[in-house]
Amino acid sequence: MKAYGRKAWLVADAFWPEVDNGAYNSHESVCVLNTGANDAHMRITLFFEDRPAMGCFEAVCMAGRTNHVRMDKIRGAGGEAVPKGVPYAIMVESDEDVVVQYTRLDTTQPELSLMTAMAWPVA
Repeated sequence: MKAYGRKAWLVADAFWPEVDNGAYNSHESVCVLNTGANDAHMRITLFFEDRPAMGCFEAVCMAGRTNHVRMDKIRGAGGEAVPKGVPYAIMVESDEDVVVQYTRLDTTQPELSLMTAMAWPVA
């Protein structure tokens, strides 16, 4: 099948709350679709308002598959985790064309909320 998408994507608004409602955990996902014939190897860089970028995260989306990269579960090569309670932005760079969508489940209130947005394709 033809590979659709781009090799670089941006998400300007990301946030993982420090507090959950007890029954469900808040989390975010970088949702990736790879329609191509080759596995897509991705580097995920986080940008912050008040600290240096974290460019230590990697993920793979297999050919003809999806991968919902849970930002609360991903770890960098040195064990680094996405910080809680800090606004950040996300850049996904891939060696293959992919499509990226961002989803946030916020459980900080009894009325759970789900937000999703297409990432911005840049290259």
